[in-house]
Amino acid sequence: MTPPPLSKVPWTSVLLLAALGAGTVRAGRRLRAIPVLPVTPPAAAGVPRAAGWRLLTARGVEPDPATFLAACAFAEREGLRVLDLLPADLPAERALGLLRLVDPARYRQDRLAAGRGAGFAVLVTEEVLDRAGVDPGGPRRDPAELLALTRRLKEYAADSTGLAVAPGLRCGAAGEPGGPARAAELRAQGLPPGALAAAQLGGLALLAGVAVRQGRWGAAAAGLYWLQPYLVLGGPGSPLRPAGLGRATAARPVRSLGAGLRTAAAAGRDPAPDRAAEAARAAAYREDLASGTGRFLEPRRTDCPWCGSGRLAVRVRVSDLLQGKPGRFTLERCEDCRHVFQNPRLSPEGLEFYYRDFYDGRGGEGAGTVFGRLGAAYRGRAEMLVPHADPASWLDVGTGHGHFCNAARDVWPLTRFDGLDMGEGVREAERRGWVETGYLGQFPEFASKLAGRYEVVSMYHYLEHTREPLAELDAAATVLAPGGFLAIELPDPQSRMARLLGPFWLPWFQPQHQHLMPAVNLREALADRGFTVVAEEHGPAHQGNDFFGAVALAATRLAPDPDRPWGPGPTPRVRLLGHAVRVAALPCFAAAAVLDTLRTAAARRTDGGNAYRMLARKDTR
Repeated sequence: MTPPPLSKVPWTSVLLLAALGAGTVRAGRRLRAIPVLPVTPPAAAGVPRAAGWRLLTARGVEPDPATFLAACAFAEREGLRVLDLLPADLPAERALGLLRLVDPARYRQDRLAAGRGAGFAVLVTEEVLDRAGVDPGGPRRDPAELLALTRRLKEYAADSTGLAVAPGLRCGAAGEPGGPARAAELRAQGLPPGALAAAQLGGLALLAGVAVRQGRWGAAAAGLYWLQPYLVLGGPGSPLRPAGLGRATAARPVRSLGAGLRTAAAAGRDPAPDRAAEAARAAAYREDLASGTGRFLEPRRTDCPWCGSGRLAVRVRVSDLLQGKPGRFTLERCEDCRHVFQNPRLSPEGLEFYYRDFYDGRGGEGAGTVFGRLGAAYRGRAEMLVPHADPASWLDVGTGHGHFCNAARDVWPLTRFDGLDMGEGVREAERRGWVETGYLGQFPEFASKLAGRYEVVSMYHYLEHTREPLAELDAAATVLAPGGFLAIELPDPQSRMARLLGPFWLPWFQPQHQHLMPAVNLREALADRGFTVVAEEHGPAHQGNDFFGAVALAATRLAPDPDRPWGPGPTPRVRLLGHAVRVAALPCFAAAAVLDTLRTAAARRTDGGNAYRMLARKDTR
């Protein structure tokens, strides 16, 4: 029998069937990887110790003493400090949602993974609760509050948080969430309920379309979606036994449609903000902007801050595309040494204004989410030292909340990591245990105090933010012991993408980036300070965000956040424009993600990306 030509193959259905099949197999594999607590603590564990543990549960969930003691025994045996307990009757869609988010086989080892759970019961040591500032008393929490708490606690027990099924635990009355509750639970996990509801409804529409129009392949894809809960959770070895699994499976398309519609409606009703705090923030911005933004800029300089040449040319002019704050900024390039710098540059007062609510405050959660997804980059930075050093002490300058230090412990478990930053996040990093000591302030101010104390100093995407990068290098030379290593990663202003994307090239990062120096300039500056460059990487340092970042910046420019406290205030027209731009940008983001994948592969092969890393050893003489 002659096979049909490729043009006749219903590729949409085939791809959907493949994706759903892979998702079903993956969910089943992950489900089997979740450990199950014994009904009673094993005799080999001895008498379980309940002292030092607290079990926080949602309203309506009543764990029995045997479950509590079994959980304590399991956590102590496994070296866990946070253990989320999954009720045996966890509803099917809740279970499938959790399995999409968490790979139990990797969850504990992934120090940067977001804390995830079922939202019904979590066992925590009192020591972790104390460091996290969580009061275990008070009224019972709802599942959304417990989900947010689990997410926070994982930050304080980065490599000692786990999941387990508790056969004796039941969900009680808080099983399936309604639209508002589901939207609240998604927000508590750092997930956008509106976008996820739109994706769910779009997926259902696509499945219905292929089922009607693409024959048996379409029907197979729709059928696999329909039966997925039973295929994953209904087997004889499943540790979860959702109540009414058969009914939930039979009614899945209708229930999913209703859940998507209710969540979408609830997502449009944002939770009430702290009106007083929002009003105070807006008033502070109005006061700052009353005299205009010109006062945030220093006088323009006429020579290059790197080499002193007076041959300067405008490289790019751009507004604040990151937050949409008022102001316009110019980057100039030295025609002799090719150094790129902000001219006129921001004053210290201007830096405070434009950094405010970006890494902390209003934008803190978003920044933390972005940094939490850079695990591969962090590991690459840490592994660059492997052939050259076995450091006992490491100072990460510009550490933020300490994400790099947290991730680098997988490569250097015996190294003491300290962090330094101007933001209060460094104190939070210390409380989490991501750094041993957090220094709050300017690096040059600490140079004499920390002289000769560290074997490694790192500056990852830090130097470009500083007002005087050469002074920062001087400080590093002071702080490092003889033979120590300085690790630096920077955007590469000579990247081809900088020319192609113009003002929408993300690494311009205006107005925060003050200096962008070519690699040859940095090598020369290091040599002048008694360093020898021992390794340099371009392709491996590439950050795969050129096209995606350009789309994001363009969307922000067309439709800034209407609720930003420095803006004119939201109106129905502005909100409608924002929704329209976000919808129109979705296919652009999808295309950008594909282009970035191809661009990253090319950068790795050609050793020419949008950033570079340099490792230099301080001479011993």
